[in-house]
Amino acid sequence: MISVAIVEDQKETREGLSFLINNGPPFECKHVYGSMEDALAGLRQGPLPCVALIDIGLPGLSGLDGVRILRERYPSIAPVLLTVFKDDDRIFQAVCAGACGYLLKKTSPVRLLEALKEIAEGGAVMSPEVAKRVVELFRKSQAPEPATNSGLSPQELQLMKLLMDGHQNKTAAAELGISVHTVGFHLRSIYEKLHVHSRSEAVARALRGGLIK
Repeated sequence: MISVAIVEDQKETREGLSFLINNGPPFECKHVYGSMEDALAGLRQGPLPCVALIDIGLPGLSGLDGVRILRERYPSIAPVLLTVFKDDDRIFQAVCAGACGYLLKKTSPVRLLEALKEIAEGGAVMSPEVAKRVVELFRKSQAPEPATNSGLSPQELQLMKLLMDGHQNKTAAAELGISVHTVGFHLRSIYEKLHVHSRSEAVARALRGGLIK
């Protein structure tokens, strides 16, 4: 089973997400909270979920603050921001905080469950329009770093270019003629070599280092 936590202050949205996840094998949702403070208290009781879906606009601690804290305290949990916002400032902050995904609340239920599975397998996801914004943000706002020998293989570099274009694991696998499992393996290798924790961080590091253009 893939365990998912939900942190959402709107009751209707929270209950809807919980129902969707609990009725979509192989998922289960035993951690459901209305605030980040409640989530941090509840997670101390364990067992820890694999993925945490977190709203940005929470009362008290924001979702962005929550991502930073989860990354520090529980690195095994993959935090994903689920939000109505797609403005550049929030996207930039989410990437810097180390979120493994940034999905809009209008994401279809089917795609949401697919995204959770990809994240649990070591990937990272973004709504397509958000992925494009991330690439443009880092192109415009980050001064290039000197190109370095990252140790990425030719196929890993090809995968990085596809990620930059907004591809997900499944479509990237089709483009490269490999399995989704192999894509996940390459992603983990890329994260280790670039010393990052998410797809968006990997793309940003590769852009700054001149590995992809």
